[in-house]
Amino acid sequence: MPPPRRAALGLLPLLLLLLLPPAPEAANKPTPCQRCRGLVDKFNQGMVDTAKKNFGGGNTAWEEKTLSKYEFSEIRLLEILEGLCESSDFECNQMLEAQEEHLEAWWLQLKNEYPDLFEWFCVKTLKVCCLPGTYGPDCLECQGGSQRPCSGNGHCNGDGSRQGDGSCRCHAGYQGPLCAECMDGYFSSLRNETHSFCTACDESCKTCSGPTNRDCSECEVGWVLEEDACVDVDECAAETPPCSAAQFCKNVNGSYTCEECDSSCVGCTGEGPGNCKECIPGYSRELGQCADVDECSLAEKACVRKNENCYNTPGSYVCVCPDGFEEAEDACVPPAEAEVTEEESPTQPPAHEDL
Repeated sequence: MPPPRRAALGLLPLLLLLLLPPAPEAANKPTPCQRCRGLVDKFNQGMVDTAKKNFGGGNTAWEEKTLSKYEFSEIRLLEILEGLCESSDFECNQMLEAQEEHLEAWWLQLKNEYPDLFEWFCVKTLKVCCLPGTYGPDCLECQGGSQRPCSGNGHCNGDGSRQGDGSCRCHAGYQGPLCAECMDGYFSSLRNETHSFCTACDESCKTCSGPTNRDCSECEVGWVLEEDACVDVDECAAETPPCSAAQFCKNVNGSYTCEECDSSCVGCTGEGPGNCKECIPGYSRELGQCADVDECSLAEKACVRKNENCYNTPGSYVCVCPDGFEEAEDACVPPAEAEVTEEESPTQPPAHEDL
């Protein structure tokens, strides 16, 4: 008998949770190797901070004898350990508590034999890290060897950790399993048995054998081969303009841009009111550029109603009655006249009506 449908649906939220990406906090959580390295770095800094303690000058012979005792003492070790973790750093304190005996053993017995605390503690004892140039659970050599992983031109996946697969992530300009080959747009400027250097081609080249536009094997898009060199194509000089009528074309290396004409223009050949083909209504050409026409200063009045004020605006004008005046059909009426007009009877015949 099949299980109830409700029970099957109950598994859906769990499956969705499993498919969700890890929370940012989990993704950014330090790896065991990073925590171990951080602890070692703080321990080494503690050694630096306590190196000259109890040595203040004066009786040199006595202080050197005292300092030599302090240098390898448990007192100094305790001072270093006390400064390793902030009280609020739970993971650091937890790791220190679990590994304190190892650190004490190294300090008191093994420091001379294993002077590199990181290698002894993180790589050989806890086995959470690898030496640089090695990766994975068994600390295998990265591609290209541990001395120059990825030919020195990339990053080994998992380098220095117990993780990763040792593959190379190449730096810009490099490709291939060992990052020893040049990508398109780069050429090999130096190559021998141990080193490979790639240098960027000229911007006009898609592929090249040298640094100039005459060394191109193939031109980049927007460039064309002329007289054994890749030169820029001026798209703006094309028979059919690439930009709209309200724009002008601006050539750039390998391409072009379309820029908006000035607001006073009807079509243009360049930036600003001085490059208009024609001027929009309300503007006229003055001193070689489109300028606003001041309709309010023309001989023929723009505002024809009595008492009306004219105000010029870009490309036009507005007609406005003065403050306190009321608008009528053919005039701006002063306040006193407006009151008289309102008191007149609407049925009163006109004063000059012909009988």
